[in-house]
Amino acid sequence: MDPRQILQRRSVSQLLDRRVRGGPDAGVRTLLAVQAQDRSAWRLALRARIDGITAEDVNIALTEKRSLVVAWLNRGTLHLVCTDDYPWLLALTAPTQVAANSRRLSQEGLSPDEVERGVHWIERSLASRGPMVRGQLRDGLAGLGIRTEGQALVHLIFAAVIRGLAVLGPMVGGEQAFVHAREWLGAGADPPPIDRRDTALAELARRYLAGHGPATDRDLAKWAGLPLRDARAGLRAVASELTEFDGGLVDLASRRAGDGVLESELLPPRLLPAYDPCLVGWREREPFLRRADEPLAIPTGGGLFRPIATVEGVAAATWGVRRQGDRIAVRIDPFEPFDPEAMAALQGEAEDVARFEGRKLIG
Repeated sequence: MDPRQILQRRSVSQLLDRRVRGGPDAGVRTLLAVQAQDRSAWRLALRARIDGITAEDVNIALTEKRSLVVAWLNRGTLHLVCTDDYPWLLALTAPTQVAANSRRLSQEGLSPDEVERGVHWIERSLASRGPMVRGQLRDGLAGLGIRTEGQALVHLIFAAVIRGLAVLGPMVGGEQAFVHAREWLGAGADPPPIDRRDTALAELARRYLAGHGPATDRDLAKWAGLPLRDARAGLRAVASELTEFDGGLVDLASRRAGDGVLESELLPPRLLPAYDPCLVGWREREPFLRRADEPLAIPTGGGLFRPIATVEGVAAATWGVRRQGDRIAVRIDPFEPFDPEAMAALQGEAEDVARFEGRKLIG
């Protein structure tokens, strides 16, 4: 399979060949988990893939429908997932984070007793008081004499989340608040029985490929933050559902060659946000991002991902947003000059960013 074919197939799986209908849940369900440490970024990732949604639609899914939540899952990073995918993903990924979390808490000067007191207070407070933003958690913990400076607070909250006690759910005053997982989600927050781990690994492999195929076992292991043996076990469990390609690539056999765009068709230009799923879903960022352009899109070598604009499916520029009241300005910085038709299409994307946020595009 040549790079163009990989780009076409991955663009289809990533919903970058067309926008789908069905609201925010539809896009998240296809991608399975969307990296979510930057709230404005993951919202724009949904905008680029789902037809006609608005930021308010996302707020409703988080706050009223409770169909989407954010938690520390894959690779110990915040991810947006559908509520019914949260329990089994947490059960698979949380055990890989426990040792690192304990080590970081110790490095932040917290004793095991302080950690237990802090996590217990977080759980009790969320259960009794309801949604709480990070500042409220910080003040309460500090009032108990528990250190919250530096990274102590975030790793205490991390501990509560990977124990299945808390998730990020509703929007409160423009900020996403933490909630008690079971109080917010009901019995659906409970992890599956441990004897269903093989079933969960199979579901992980199937769903990862639905949103990222074609890919390799190492791609899956890196994306999920799981041992390679687990990725291989999941893929073996669904082997009858897969098609194999050169280089160890596999994809769902149910994805027909004619699904989405054809190889002769051009992929539509897109304005994609920082940490877009198309840049963090595999071990290698090509073919979405050319290796020569990586320093422009990822200037720190991997820690900071800038928003990218794609032309024919490939990153061709970075871009940025300036918000001022009910207005928004979008600046596009091409890696190399591109034709007026592509720029016009990206201008249309900028107008859609403004529409999504309920603002007016200027400039």
